Amino acid sequence: MKLLPIVTVLAALTACTSTTLETNSAAPELSHSKAEPLASLNVSNPSLFARDDVFVHLSLNQLGVPEGQSVQVWAGSQAVPTQMIDNDGDGNYDDLAFLTRLAASETKSFTIDTRLHPSAPLKRTQAEVSIKQDGEWQDKKYLGGTFKNVNQVTPPAQYTDHSEYIRYEGPGIESDKIGYRVYLDWRNGFDIFGKKTDKMVLQDVGQDGYQSYHEMADWGADILKVGSSLGAGGYGYWNGSEVVLVSETGPRSVAIDVNGPLYSAMTIDYSQWNTGDQIVDMSAGLSMRAGSPIVDVNLSTSEPLDNIAVGLVAHPDTELITGDLDITGEAWSYVASIGKQSLFDDTLGMFLLFKKRDFLEQTRDKSSYVVVLKPRGNTLQYAFGALWEGGHQRIQNRADLLAFLNQEVERRTLAPRIQIVTEKSKQALAMSPTTIAVNLADSEITRRGDSLIYGKFDDVRERRTQWTYTTGLLMESLDDVSQLTGEPRFSTYAKSIMDSYLGDDEPIKGYRPENYNIDDINSGKMIQRLYARTSDAKYRAAIDALATTLETHPRTSDGAYWHKKRYPHQLWLDGVYMGMPFLAGVGNMQSNPHKVEAAAHEFIIARERLRDPQSGLYYHAWDEVKQQVWADSETGRSKYFWSRGLGWYAMALVDILDVIPAERAELREPLLAMIPELADSLLKYQDESGAWYQITDMPDATGNYLEASGTAMFTYFLAKAVNQGYLPSSYQSAAEKAYNGLVTEFISIDANGHWHLDNICEVAGLGFGRDGSYHYYMSERLVSDDPKGYGPAIMAVVQIAKLLNSKE
Repeated sequence: MKLLPIVTVLAALTACTSTTLETNSAAPELSHSKAEPLASLNVSNPSLFARDDVFVHLSLNQLGVPEGQSVQVWAGSQAVPTQMIDNDGDGNYDDLAFLTRLAASETKSFTIDTRLHPSAPLKRTQAEVSIKQDGEWQDKKYLGGTFKNVNQVTPPAQYTDHSEYIRYEGPGIESDKIGYRVYLDWRNGFDIFGKKTDKMVLQDVGQDGYQSYHEMADWGADILKVGSSLGAGGYGYWNGSEVVLVSETGPRSVAIDVNGPLYSAMTIDYSQWNTGDQIVDMSAGLSMRAGSPIVDVNLSTSEPLDNIAVGLVAHPDTELITGDLDITGEAWSYVASIGKQSLFDDTLGMFLLFKKRDFLEQTRDKSSYVVVLKPRGNTLQYAFGALWEGGHQRIQNRADLLAFLNQEVERRTLAPRIQIVTEKSKQALAMSPTTIAVNLADSEITRRGDSLIYGKFDDVRERRTQWTYTTGLLMESLDDVSQLTGEPRFSTYAKSIMDSYLGDDEPIKGYRPENYNIDDINSGKMIQRLYARTSDAKYRAAIDALATTLETHPRTSDGAYWHKKRYPHQLWLDGVYMGMPFLAGVGNMQSNPHKVEAAAHEFIIARERLRDPQSGLYYHAWDEVKQQVWADSETGRSKYFWSRGLGWYAMALVDILDVIPAERAELREPLLAMIPELADSLLKYQDESGAWYQITDMPDATGNYLEASGTAMFTYFLAKAVNQGYLPSSYQSAAEKAYNGLVTEFISIDANGHWHLDNICEVAGLGFGRDGSYHYYMSERLVSDDPKGYGPAIMAVVQIAKLLNSKE
């Protein structure tokens, strides 16, 4: 089964859908005949606490379903509350969303088919904007007329605060927990509608006058004094001393993108915002989902900004609370305030949620508690919310707020695990490995285009391209497909990407040898291939630049290369793959046997320092001085067997034997002995599907999951070892089982015929907020098509194709 990360719906969606206000939250069983499922899926809770209203959002394309098709999610014969979403406003559905509840560590199964339930789910979210019609403007006031909800509005030039033209002065968005409004004028204030009910109320707020919602009513009231601050989670620009509000702009407009029962969203566009440093257009997507008091925000600007400031009004006598920032980059944290800060003098907690990677600083100005964030290119995602003592989702004190926030950051950091099998993706099972390799390669070239060329923007890494190990890894895999098939287009593409990093003024553009980062050596292996074919001096210059760095690269006392200068005294399994096959190749090129010996010796050190004699598996890393938080105080080892780390080592073990000369038997024999030893250890932990888990030896641990990159690497290791005669043919069945697991569990085909690799651990390391705990390895994001998994998957399929071809 395919295991996919849940797609947390941030306000990136700009959709338009209409939904009737139905109230059947517990849908009855349908009596008519059952349709064939389009997809089946399992959703698992990776936490040790229950999760209510788990929001699952999937694209129809991802499910292999044609655009515009209406579908329904089922739990057995019970209809699950499902919402169809038109993601691009073209009148055709693109996505679906549904809700479920998961007990601690629970897994639930669902199917998706074309049977449609006759009524919509209970209305639990809403987005709206309402303007007056049939009145007239007198100066800056709109007199007379009645309110009417619209899907889009751009206020006229005379519109300002208290113009009485837009009901409650801007658009509103709510869930069954709480509501918010945004002033669509120079103030750009973010205000809170505290709700005493779980019913939708925005449609009635302000209908009887602009002041009515300041008085407590049966439904609740406006509960926040915003003033000149950022209010309940607004945004601006930090100029070093204060927030520049989104005040000085050209025309601004709002569109209601989705007004649905489970999910609603709106987009506010600001033209020509003057930050004080530059003038940019900005778009802000705001969304809410059922069961949550949180608004997800997706900001995008026409030009990059060096920061965006988000914040909360700083009322007197409030306590500022900051969440943990000693965490991994993609993990979520928070800043919150609490106190008797509502307009009714009762407890109100407000909070901001953001990813550690985006955090620059926490500060304040005269009006707001401020978090300064770094956009990724032109975009930034964060969230805000509030809990109110008088509200439907009550809060009494600081402990209540912290309990909510600590669970919420775990919900966001440890996304539910989703396993999917689609009818479309079953096609891959009938294809030959060669065909699969070609389809994977063609899809990657189509998806990437020229985005990996030096100086472009890498959408996967969400940053400008730079010299990095993943580029060379992916290009090697594409080159492998050319060698398998004789098709030159893959190697031609790979060469064009690598050539973009080589220049006349510097051997490798952007390479920083002073970092002593062993990862940066890996792409040199693709350069070695190109040099062997062409003898072009630019390739030799790049190889020499990397080789020179390795000559002074710091090492442990027994000769192992530090992973990076900023990771002193540390040997990582990853680094064995990144540096040693290249180093051995340099030794051959320079006729320097000592370099070949040093490369081979790294494997000996890794086995001595990292192998567990009981399981036969290797720990992720070793700290010689035993000072890292993740290091065992006696052995210096990290605590867990991480499949991709072990996968890097396994790939390196079979790759370096391509480089060590046959006559150097004293170097080859120890490595050859390690291959069956490692293979036997890995096979003890292979799942019945053929795949391997993120933490290799803990299949039953809460949150652990079958992971694509480690599985791909182990498949490559087994298949290549058999192909090269390092393992006997009796291991071929294990290699084929691993391949079947790779294809069945992780390869998917979307409705447009593009191929994907799903359930890849995006990144995992140690130190700098990564404590090496089990929870840490579970907390890293799961993504699709990351080159750390996609490249090895192509390489593995190529090796299987060779294995099966030789068998024939």
